[in-house]
Amino acid sequence: MLNEIKQDAQARMQKSIEALRNTLSKVRTGRATTALVDHLKVNYYGSDMPLTQVASVTVSDARSLTITPWEKPMVAAIEKAILASDLGLTPNTAGTTIRINIPALTEERRKDLTKVVHGEGEDSKVAIRNIRRDANQQIKDLLKEKAITEDDVRRTEEEIQKITDKAIKDIDDVIKEKEVELMAV
Repeated sequence: MLNEIKQDAQARMQKSIEALRNTLSKVRTGRATTALVDHLKVNYYGSDMPLTQVASVTVSDARSLTITPWEKPMVAAIEKAILASDLGLTPNTAGTTIRINIPALTEERRKDLTKVVHGEGEDSKVAIRNIRRDANQQIKDLLKEKAITEDDVRRTEEEIQKITDKAIKDIDDVIKEKEVELMAV
């Protein structure tokens, strides 16, 4: 019973860390990566489809992406989706190929993005603490039902705190890694 609570808490914390990594992969650095456009939705004959399902996206060099639609009529829809996105990038079209040049980030923009990264990290830490609170509440409920002893409660809460500390350290590591990536010129 207690092991299940600990394992559940640990699995949920791991998912929070993965969600943070996924979110931070969308934060634009000075380098081109296909993750920048993975979240874009393109109007494909009346329904919104992920960009990766209507075109191939490749990194042509360190500062540009190449998007090649599967069908020629999709070029305009893909351009429209890129312009409407929050990326602030302008597509250049040559026939059926769309190129996106990624400009170098200014120092001010890098600092702004660092603040965004820290904000996302704080949100993840709050999620981790909420998971810890839920696990501790489940343990206290078991104590009220007299299913476990107070010693079990204290021991399990300490173990959950260790799991929480490790998860928060992992989040700090992910944030530092992204910060280094952002500040690299």
